Amino acid sequence: QKRSLSFVLPSTLAISFTSIHNKVTMTRTCVMFTIKDKTGALQDYLATIKKHNVNMTRIESRPSKNVAFDYDFYLDFETTPENESQVESMLSEIRDSGAVVTRIGDGDGASKTANLAWFPRKISDLDEFAVKPMDFGEDLSTDHPGFTDPVYRVRRAEIVRIAQTYRHGQPIPRVEYTQTETETWGNVYRKLRELSNKFACRQYRYIFPLLEQNCGYSDKNIPQQEDISRFLKECTGFTLRPVQGLLSSRDFLNGLAFRVFHATQYIRHHTSPLYTPEPDCCHELLGHVPLFADPDFADFSQEIGLASLGASDEDIEKLSTCYWFTVEFGMCKEGDSVKAYGAGLLSSFGELEYCVSGKPQLRPFDPMEACRTKYPITEYQPLYFVADSFQSSKEKMRHFAETMDRPFSLRYNPYTQSIDILDTRDKLVSLANNIKSQASSLASALQKITTLD
Repeated sequence: QKRSLSFVLPSTLAISFTSIHNKVTMTRTCVMFTIKDKTGALQDYLATIKKHNVNMTRIESRPSKNVAFDYDFYLDFETTPENESQVESMLSEIRDSGAVVTRIGDGDGASKTANLAWFPRKISDLDEFAVKPMDFGEDLSTDHPGFTDPVYRVRRAEIVRIAQTYRHGQPIPRVEYTQTETETWGNVYRKLRELSNKFACRQYRYIFPLLEQNCGYSDKNIPQQEDISRFLKECTGFTLRPVQGLLSSRDFLNGLAFRVFHATQYIRHHTSPLYTPEPDCCHELLGHVPLFADPDFADFSQEIGLASLGASDEDIEKLSTCYWFTVEFGMCKEGDSVKAYGAGLLSSFGELEYCVSGKPQLRPFDPMEACRTKYPITEYQPLYFVADSFQSSKEKMRHFAETMDRPFSLRYNPYTQSIDILDTRDKLVSLANNIKSQASSLASALQKITTLD
């Protein structure tokens, strides 16, 4: 189941990604710049864009994160390989005005000036992923149990369309599952519930009853993503988002940076309830969901996501491998024993028992080692990495991410659900003031507790 441009202190960030539109490769470039509160300031830069014949598709303005009473503007414009030189000429003119331009490319190395892959700046940018999965959930391989079942294929396509049309901010549409689908779920649910009581980590066993009480988890009902997402958001800030099929590793990990987990809504074929060749709602809801309600695990997952923003293809592969050996097939210490926490284990009948049988090799989790370790995808894992705790794993991943080559640091802003790019002194001062305020609140709370003691 493998599964800030200103006239005084300019700083410009250009972000690009590639899409296919009418069989023409279109590259959308996002330019962020800061403008002084001065009449005509924006028009000067818009005139530069217009002069170079660049098609602007969106403009947004926000209070500046750099200087008080300035404005941050975000411009989107489209380019093609044919007019890439016009874009470069435009950016050169902006640089000549004193701006420091950083161009973030589409991740495919297509742009000569690209030095970082495109990444979503705010949570609604995840809508871009909705139209470009690696494969669609309705496309079945010839060895899929439902390949020759026309009724199942039509049903899959129907459920996939929900994810295709969903956009951020909307309630997740509910799926009216059939009796056959619910019975398939029930067969999987009962068996995994029994095994998880023996082999799953304490956090999983603690949270699962809460899902039964609050989200409709039972062997007679397939819970709805909207109900689960609301519950997770109240617990840790994580949410679910329906997805058509498999996303690229980059897109999937980018979502985690916003505490968003892309999850499928369709279910495996009823003739093979104990097997699925791809992630389905059993894997997502029984394997992944419970631990997203645990604060330490949620933090750890987001660390992997934040590390993926703007990462090179090589680093994405390393992060994906770390994800495989943790979120999918991770194990952790629990007293004198070792328990499973990876979703690939918690949703697999055979491998959940196998991983604690003493047959596979167990090693302490180390991202530097894990990221270079090869793994099979069609058989049980010969090696599992064991975490001391989710907290320690989070710290290890944070240190690992610091070794990656990125020209600036990033920070997730939970208030705006967006990524702050810490590339100017003013932004760092603002962050430091925020931390200072939080530290003051912490000191006050500690003092009150000490007084009570």
